[in-house]
Amino acid sequence: MFQTSSNSVALHIGLRYTRAKQRNGFISFVSIFALVGMALGVFALIVVLSVMNGFDRELKQRLLRVVPHGNLSTHSPLIDWKSLYARIGDTQGLIAAAPFIEGKGLLAAGSVVKPIQIQGVNPKYEKNISAVHDHMIAGELAFIQPGQYGIVMGDLLAAHLGLRVGDKVSLTLPEVSVTPAGIFPRSKRFKLVGIFSVGAPVDQYLVLIHINDAQKLFRRGQAVDGLHLKFDDIYRAPTAVSELAEKLGEKVVGKDWSQTQGSLFQAVKMEKTVIGLMLSIIIAVAAFNIVTSLVMMVAEKRSDIAVLRTLGMSRWNIVSIFMVQGISLGFVGIVLGCVLGTVTAIWLPEIMSVVEALIGIQVFDPSVYFVAYLPSYWKLEDTILVCGLSSTICILATIYPAYRASTIEPAEALRYDI
Repeated sequence: MFQTSSNSVALHIGLRYTRAKQRNGFISFVSIFALVGMALGVFALIVVLSVMNGFDRELKQRLLRVVPHGNLSTHSPLIDWKSLYARIGDTQGLIAAAPFIEGKGLLAAGSVVKPIQIQGVNPKYEKNISAVHDHMIAGELAFIQPGQYGIVMGDLLAAHLGLRVGDKVSLTLPEVSVTPAGIFPRSKRFKLVGIFSVGAPVDQYLVLIHINDAQKLFRRGQAVDGLHLKFDDIYRAPTAVSELAEKLGEKVVGKDWSQTQGSLFQAVKMEKTVIGLMLSIIIAVAAFNIVTSLVMMVAEKRSDIAVLRTLGMSRWNIVSIFMVQGISLGFVGIVLGCVLGTVTAIWLPEIMSVVEALIGIQVFDPSVYFVAYLPSYWKLEDTILVCGLSSTICILATIYPAYRASTIEPAEALRYDI
């Protein structure tokens, strides 16, 4: 009697077992716990991955306001940079280029010393590359003039050194000068003429000086280290820089932002991966609960299984009944978690703003954190990955209990129930 529509009968019975009230209330409790656990795991994964995406995007946008999208340099100091500038002027997508000199050093103010990254720039060209001039909170980028040894730095660096505009600061290079009096580290006094704040790690270590002063400081003569580049699309920049370097020949080396700042973004990516794996444990626990509830259900329905087998239902149909029950239980949790997680991820910044307004406390203190709010960037591919992974775990969790149900012998089960 089951041969003509065995699959539909298995589906019907499996769904009926899911809805039916169990004689053992503990089975219902475990089933609900499994459903809630699956929903919670999917919800948490979607929201947390969206937050990590938000931080990644926010860091990229903020950091690339002041960090060039790429740079071109040569193995030796570049003397005729204007010639190289002219050769790349017609590059598709290239917005601007500017000469630079780069190095490292120590800034000292009183007894406080801080390692820094030095960039020698020409304000006339650099304003087309970097948005530092749009984020000045004191002074101006244009105040760094050749021969006056002015310096511009991030607000966190200035605060750490206890400096204000107009103060003097000592810049020491990792080089030495040999004089009749002995060997001394090379240092120069600079005047702080500007402070910027872009809300990114560069606020802690980046200083800008005029390129002419940098040429004297680093003994470059009339040469520069290379050209900073800015493109209309930051995500196309890696490919464009590589193509430019290949076009210009072996003497020119190209680096893009994914190489110069790659360690930071790799760390964010690794953190996202690790957190995702850790939160997947919630889904694994929910899957174990599905296994537990199905095993208990199989034990409770031994007599029903025996009757169905006696009436002609195959072992595969018995497997299908309990797989349908377990999968439907897990899928309901996945759908609930997906819907709630997606809605929360999309509206999370607004939700946090309302919560902060209600409690009267700002969760992320702007004086401590670069990003003073909780960013969220929902991605469809992440949601599909989470739901696909959860569905796979849910299906695998039903196999063993369903197989156990199919091994029950009708005569053995009915003998003990009579």
